[in-house]
Formats: sequence, C-alpha cells, structure tokens
Amino acid sequence: MAKGEIRKFIDMNFRHFNAAALVDAAKAYGEHMKKGGHMLVTLGGAMSTAELGISLAEMIRKGKVNAICTTGANLEEDVFNLVAHDHYARIPNYRDLTPKDEKKLLDRHMNRVTDTCIPEEEAMRRIEKVVLAEWMAADRKGERCFPHQFLFRILLSGKLEKYYQIDPKHSWLLEAAKRDLPIFVPGAEDATLGNMYAAHCMNGDIRNPLTMRSGMEYMMILAEWYMKTSKKHSIGFFQIGGGISGDFPICVVPMLHQDLRMKNVPLWGYFCQISDSTTSYGSYSGAVPNEKITWGKLGIDTPKFIIESDATIVAPLVFAYVMDM
Repeated sequence: MAKGEIRKFIDMNFRHFNAAALVDAAKAYGEHMKKGGHMLVTLGGAMSTAELGISLAEMIRKGKVNAICTTGANLEEDVFNLVAHDHYARIPNYRDLTPKDEKKLLDRHMNRVTDTCIPEEEAMRRIEKVVLAEWMAADRKGERCFPHQFLFRILLSGKLEKYYQIDPKHSWLLEAAKRDLPIFVPGAEDATLGNMYAAHCMNGDIRNPLTMRSGMEYMMILAEWYMKTSKKHSIGFFQIGGGISGDFPICVVPMLHQDLRMKNVPLWGYFCQISDSTTSYGSYSGAVPNEKITWGKLGIDTPKFIIESDATIVAPLVFAYVMDM
C-alpha cells in the first residue's frame, strides 16, 4: 500500500464519535513523536493473545515506542504465541459455550482467552522447561533479574528458535529484546509464569524467592528511567485497556513530585486511553483523563484522549496511522 493510503482512508471515513477520537489521538501521537517526544505504551487485557505484536513490533522497529509497561500475562503470552501458534484453537462461538463445554476444553488442557484457547503443553510447559533453567542458574549464582530480563535472555539466546510458529517479526517481545527496550511488569505474580515461579520456590527448585526482582523495584527503575528521559524528551502515555499496566506507571510522576519531593518534575506530555468501559462513578477504567489532573499526573494543556471501543480494533488502527504519517 502506498505511503499515506491508510491515513487517507481513516481521515476520510473516521469522522465522528469514537472514530473521530481515534483520529485525533493518532494525529497527536504522531505530532508528539515528531517534536522529539518519547512514548510509553501500556498493555492490559489480552493484547498479546490478540496478536497485537503484528503492529506493535513494527512500531518498536520504527522507533514509535520507547518503553512498555505490561501485565505478566501479556509478557508471557507473546512468547506462547511465538512458539505454539499452530496449536492454538479459535472458538468463534465462545459466547454460546456452556459450563460443560468449558470443562471439555479444560480436559484437553486448552486454556481459553475469549475466542482463543492456549495449549498448555505446547505453550506453557514448553516455556517452563526453558525458563526454569534460567531461574535456577540465576538462583545458584545469587543473581537477581526482572521477569522480562529472563525472557529477553531466552529469546536472544536462540533456544526457542526451533519452535517458532509465526514470523518472528510479529513478536513484540523479541523486537523489544533486540533493542533492550525498557520494560516494566507490575504484578508479575498474577500470570502463568509467576505462578510457576512460586511453585518452584515452594518445592525447592529455587532457593531464594527474591531471585525474581519485584514490582517495588520496577517502580524504582521506572522512576530512574522517567527522570533521565524527561530531561531531554517529553514522555507520552498510550494506555491500552485498564488495570495495573496503566495504573502502575502513570503514578510515577506524582510519586517523584509528592513523595520524593522533587522539584520541576515534568508531567506526562500526552495521554490516550483505549477503554471499553463507559465513564461512570466508581469505574476507574472509564474515568475521563481530566481526573488525572487532580492527581498531578496530567496538566491542563496536556493533549488528552479517550477512545471507548475494542482495543483489538483501535490499537492496530492507531499504530498504522502513526506509522503512515
């Protein structure tokens, strides 16, 4: 497709309501980058299993993403998809499944994520064998690493290449590993590999549970990255979904200012959230961006956008638009 064709199509057809918000957010994202800004992208939901890596990996290659905050699930599920894609099962009629149907999937060791089932043996257990060796080696040496660093090592070592079942260019984590992109994974315990890690600590395979570095340490590293980067670049915040992957990193600014008592801490220079939750009292994921002004996260003049739609549709379109500018 010729340069500019995607942008022209979206500009022509996406004119009102959430469609218009998508265009406004994409344009502002591109302008933020053109002015020398950096962008942190957050990954909530099940975006890796939704194969966002197809567009996100390209955004990383093009220098349009400078850091990622992700759930532990999205971190590992990108690797699961990389090595076991052909064994996945799509369930197009998932809304019609009965409890008995779900039990049949369990009996087949197929763990469902909306319309997609992840095969336990080919994905989770295959990765467990490789990552356990990394965990144990670090544990024996008294070395401590973050969850993403263990996976970076495995991907860059080539140990999994023989299992690749998709074009590796579609793995956002592999692309991030090649560039040593800053990655932050709060609450990594709440993921399959986090559960496995805890189990191996309990059975004695890993002697020191602190071999895996923690969320508190991630916040400290995030703060260091923000302080260093914001001296030269305005940092934007592109949030996909709600939850901890968005809540965790956006708090770094008020933490630096209010808790560390630092002066002149730059606020986030751009904000966009893709949310399928409508604005309502008590619904944080549906809270409008202006609320973040009261928490010292965004400023009055910060470009702010909220797109209330399905992130699996919106995020690839925004990314395509930005890359086509």
